[in-house]
Amino acid sequence: MVRLATNVNDPIGDMLTRVRNANLAYKDDLVVPASKMNEAILRILAAEGYIGGFEPEGEGIERVLRVALKYDAKRQRTITAIQRVSKPGRRVYVPKTRIPRVMGGMGVSVVSTSRGLMTDREAREAGLGGELVCQVW
Repeated sequence: MVRLATNVNDPIGDMLTRVRNANLAYKDDLVVPASKMNEAILRILAAEGYIGGFEPEGEGIERVLRVALKYDAKRQRTITAIQRVSKPGRRVYVPKTRIPRVMGGMGVSVVSTSRGLMTDREAREAGLGGELVCQVW
């Protein structure tokens, strides 16, 4: 079983940093601590085609998520950059009319709304604003 550090002030930032570092090192998979928020973000990344997928491992306090990273046929990265926007020290909220487009629509913003986490496109269609969690391109 994989043991992970548990004393983290920003678990979302920790997960995004793990994905960023593994992607830069061309790793095939990585392990992140399991939480509902991490699962929701990974579900969006998988649906948008940035990662190959993820699956839970372990039970109880030892529960982790194994993330499969995705590369193209020439081993080029699908994730160019992944950036945390709203942080514990500075929360960033946006109304439905000011949700930013990442790279002119080529990337995706993850927005935490009253209906759960969704992409910037889904939030605009639903007419919802919320906390801007991260951006991926």
